[in-house]
Amino acid sequence: MRVTHRRYVPASHAHYGGSLVDGAYVLGLFGDVATEVCIRMDGDEGLFASYQDVQFRAPVVAGDVVEVTAEVTRVGTRSRTLAFEARVVCRARPDLSPSASEVLDPPLVVTTATGTVVVPAK
Repeated sequence: MRVTHRRYVPASHAHYGGSLVDGAYVLGLFGDVATEVCIRMDGDEGLFASYQDVQFRAPVVAGDVVEVTAEVTRVGTRSRTLAFEARVVCRARPDLSPSASEVLDPPLVVTTATGTVVVPAK
């Protein structure tokens, strides 16, 4: 099972100089795709139990379009282990004009993680 979401990162989410977005923003997106995985597999939103091995590989900035994916890698009785990846698929180009942007090909991997969710017993 694999679920993917895309989201435009507005300027209101920039938290640091240079329009940088904090890493917690992407972790929140991982939670969103994990919730959909649980709903699709188990008919319940489930609960996020833990993250393992979170890697912030490149910055996310205001104006990015971020694609996040969760893929189930292990199914336990009540737990699911998920592999997460966040990629920037479009990036703002303020050096060209205030509204310029470009498609990144290939996308830039910005964050990876492994996480565990728990769903109710059936």
